[in-house]
Amino acid sequence: MKIFSAEDTAAALPYDRLIEGIRVAFAEGFQAPLRHHHTMPRTEEADAVLLLMPSWAGNGTYGGVKIVNVTPGNAARGLDAVTSSYILFDEVTGRHLALLDGGTLTSRRTAAASALAASYLAREDARSLLVVGAGRVGAEIPAAYKAIRPIERVTVWNPTERRGAALVASLQAEGWDARFEPDLPKAIAQADIISCATLSKAPLVTGDLLRPGQHLDLIGSFTPEMREADDAAMQKGRVFIDTEAAAVESGDIRLPLASGALDRASLATLYDLCGNKTQGRRSAEEITIFKGVGVAIEDLAAAIVAVRSAG
Repeated sequence: MKIFSAEDTAAALPYDRLIEGIRVAFAEGFQAPLRHHHTMPRTEEADAVLLLMPSWAGNGTYGGVKIVNVTPGNAARGLDAVTSSYILFDEVTGRHLALLDGGTLTSRRTAAASALAASYLAREDARSLLVVGAGRVGAEIPAAYKAIRPIERVTVWNPTERRGAALVASLQAEGWDARFEPDLPKAIAQADIISCATLSKAPLVTGDLLRPGQHLDLIGSFTPEMREADDAAMQKGRVFIDTEAAAVESGDIRLPLASGALDRASLATLYDLCGNKTQGRRSAEEITIFKGVGVAIEDLAAAIVAVRSAG
């Protein structure tokens, strides 16, 4: 069994290959049951949670499972609250083939899935990218989008300028034309693509800020109480989701559906886009919106790419 450190995992997942690998997974209909969620009671600290996220290709090649431990009590220990690993196995024999760093795999496949959607939805001449949120996933967004569009400028907005400026400095060290913009409405107005990766519970992007031709990517909201765009924004654009789970799990979709701002029948998925069952961007002026919550087939696709890249 091959073992990939965090550095090995990142090196084995170049974005051009990763985006294509995830596209194939959606086009070929990889299988993924609902994730398993188990609470592990603790007596002197918050309960821990074990998450199991399985998937298999269904074609006799590969399967895999991501194992995630969420341990809130680790804050008092000076340790990360989330630890994860990914096990790739042979779908026919069940033989374990590889163990990969789950955190690195997850952050890169999350950015890659958003870029995959943008490859269908963003204008082909999109050159300016706004990253809203300077966390781990936000740091991956520029490289992912560069793989599918001719991105020349990256603007970063973050609630705390210190962290936003740190991401900008890191991007500049990598050769990016990057800057921090404290004025979010101004940053939105100047961007061709807006990618949000925050934990916000109040909309950051409002409909009045969006202009024709923009693509809005919403990554952060993964509970019904979280949202990064308001109802007006969702009404102003043509909305796509990664899977039907987004309509249940994310406030960005669930709340507009409840208010009537969105019609469930109008929502197309990444399965539809990658399977050529629906049209992507229809005009240069159209506003497009993508909301992803993540799905286990993306993890499996990433693990497959990593093993094949490593040879």
